[in-house]
Amino acid sequence: MFWNKKILFCEINPTCYAISLQKEIFKRHVKNFLSNDKIAKEIRADALPNVITDYNCGLIKRGKGIDPVLQENKAVNIELACAKLNGLVIHPGEIFSFWLTVGKTTKAKGYKDGRVIIKGKLIPGLGGGLCNLGNTIHYMVLHSPLTVVEFHHHSDALAPDHGKRIPFSSGTSISYNYIDYRFKNETEQDVQLKLWCADERLYGELRSESQFPYRYELVEEGHHFQREGEKYYRVSKIYRNVIERATDKILRKELILNNHSEVMYDYDLIPDELILQEGVPAL
Repeated sequence: MFWNKKILFCEINPTCYAISLQKEIFKRHVKNFLSNDKIAKEIRADALPNVITDYNCGLIKRGKGIDPVLQENKAVNIELACAKLNGLVIHPGEIFSFWLTVGKTTKAKGYKDGRVIIKGKLIPGLGGGLCNLGNTIHYMVLHSPLTVVEFHHHSDALAPDHGKRIPFSSGTSISYNYIDYRFKNETEQDVQLKLWCADERLYGELRSESQFPYRYELVEEGHHFQREGEKYYRVSKIYRNVIERATDKILRKELILNNHSEVMYDYDLIPDELILQEGVPAL
């Protein structure tokens, strides 16, 4: 019996993939040119007074199967991108675009090979690792009244957890320029991004002119690893609670992500007590 699987043009060979990639980049350039969106552009050195939320994480992961050179290169790439983003003010009605702010990652700008995901595989690629930066921004935006208008999800299981589980630890995908991350400021005041690197850590702050009446928190439920055939997946549901600041009352609970992410590190590092075998609890 013959199985006729439809092969996409981009899957024929690397040259076809490169052609398809350039086609998508060109299409995005055209879309950006024709768009009426107001893109945030102002960089302000002085910080807005109110901190909506902040976040920090390690830049370099170390462990079995993790290439230390690619990790160090990732840190360089993130620091270069932070220099373009730090201090950006998003005025009411404006949209933040990761790629329209950072620009194309090139060797001439100092970018190096880091980890990128292509066709579900981790490989070296120029400018790799910026997904971590995109994810930091996304994590802060979810703790604010800003509106996400473009988000692409990839594996939330790139590396084993250390310490407290942080939802979206690796889940925001960006690729120049057609896979963007964007949010819109639909509030009535300016909002500002502050991003910088120090001592192998990435730091971020989301600031505003004054305090908003609500605060936000992420809650993860049902977190476990699930075996499906020969692969393992991280599975959970991630919710956002919208809380009235004055009363501390939860006003609503929003489903942010029904997470089902392929594990992309050594299966031996998955805790046995968190594994379900084909949906059945492990013995």
